[in-house]
Amino acid sequence: MLEVPPTGAAFGLQVLWFILIAVLWIGYLVLEGFDYGVAMLIPFLGRNEKERRVIVNTIGPVWDGNEVWLLTAGGATFAAFPAWYATLFSGLYLPLFLVLVGLIIRGVAFEYRAKHPEAKWRNAFDWMAAIGSFIVPLVFGVGFANFILGLPVATDTASPNLFVLTPSPYFWQLFSWFGLLGGLTLVALFLFHGSLFLALKTKGVVHERAQAFASRAGLVAIGLGAIFLVAQNLLHPIGVLGWVLLVLAAAGLASAWWFNGRGRDGIAFVSTTATVLFVAVGIFATMWPGLGFIGVDGAASPINAMNASSSQLTLVLMTVAACVFVPIVLAYTAWAYTVFRRRLGVENIPDDEPATPALAG
Repeated sequence: MLEVPPTGAAFGLQVLWFILIAVLWIGYLVLEGFDYGVAMLIPFLGRNEKERRVIVNTIGPVWDGNEVWLLTAGGATFAAFPAWYATLFSGLYLPLFLVLVGLIIRGVAFEYRAKHPEAKWRNAFDWMAAIGSFIVPLVFGVGFANFILGLPVATDTASPNLFVLTPSPYFWQLFSWFGLLGGLTLVALFLFHGSLFLALKTKGVVHERAQAFASRAGLVAIGLGAIFLVAQNLLHPIGVLGWVLLVLAAAGLASAWWFNGRGRDGIAFVSTTATVLFVAVGIFATMWPGLGFIGVDGAASPINAMNASSSQLTLVLMTVAACVFVPIVLAYTAWAYTVFRRRLGVENIPDDEPATPALAG
């Protein structure tokens, strides 16, 4: 790990914006995480059109707002740490393209499933939502696992101020056993998180199926999560903090599974939310200050949070803007979830109106 320079105003702002970017990612993983899980379950827990509409409607008012956290995290990275952003997006454009494909597929599915009355079209869009929602956490899980290990980066021979992944593009090298474990673990965690949210937001038969699925998905998430977190602490130890976060994350998963089996939907969902938070904190703790990079052949990384950041003036202006707009965004988000807090059941879904016959010519 690189030596941390003496503290100062610029260094304090760099630490602040690294923490803020981590917070944005945590918000994205918590909020978008449950709607990825819900979307993956649409074809499996919905046995007819009304049940599937119940599932879709639990996330319908919030899924696109949840994606804004990802856009904001990317924008904050670009503004606060442009060299970090440039290195990632130039060297990892293939996996990021897969993320974009997944986001497009699920977005189209949600927007268009109600545009055509035929069941086969709606089923196709439901599967598109499930597949797109599977691709994104799988790729992000693989990516975060590789950030823990460290992506090999070197100084660009043409310019000492630019950095490149080696080799670039960096794609097949991502799929080590630990990378695949990270992808599968995040998918399992989101399925568990999403099924608990679905149990919290529904009633009747959909609620019962969501609870039953969560009891099984929770065991898978606990098993994969335990393996991943232990491997993380052995491969990239961060001291006592890493093991404390492991225990807290494990306790959150166990608590969620326990309370789900006893019908305490709210406590179970809060527990998986805490688990996502602890896991994300552990991942970002391993990324400071090297930003998830290592030098070629294990050497010290040429890029870190200090030489990858914007100027002090830029960070000051961003901090002022964040102090103004972040509370507004948080207040609006809390208001939206408060408005749509009630449970849904098939009795709340109206029947489809018959298609209007075409006018005779």
